Amino acid sequence: MNALVVVPTTTWYLLLSAVLFTIGTVGVLVRRNPLVMFMCIELMLNAVNLTFVTLGRRLNDIDGQAIVFFVLVVAAAEVVVGLGIIVAIMRRRSGITVDDLAELKG
Repeated sequence: MNALVVVPTTTWYLLLSAVLFTIGTVGVLVRRNPLVMFMCIELMLNAVNLTFVTLGRRLNDIDGQAIVFFVLVVAAAEVVVGLGIIVAIMRRRSGITVDDLAELKG
C-alpha cells in the first residue's frame, strides 16, 4: 500500500505566514478592544518570524533564526509593558475601547 506523502515546501510556509499576517492586520483594523488588538499584533510578529525562519532555512543561513531571536526578545518586553498597561486600564474601566484610550494623551 503506497501512501501519498506531502512534504511542505517553502511556498506553503510563506503562504501560511501571509495568511497569519493578514488575519492579524484585519484584527488590528477591525477590532476596538485593546487586548484583542494586542494579540493581533503578536500574531503579526509571529507571521514575520515564520517568514524569517523559512527564508533562512531556504537559503541555508542562520541569520533568519538569529533575527527571530531578537524579535522574540523585543516581543517579550512589549508583552510585559504593554499588557501591564492594558490590564491596569481595563481593571479601572470595563468595556474600554481604543478610542477611549486616546483620551489619556492629555
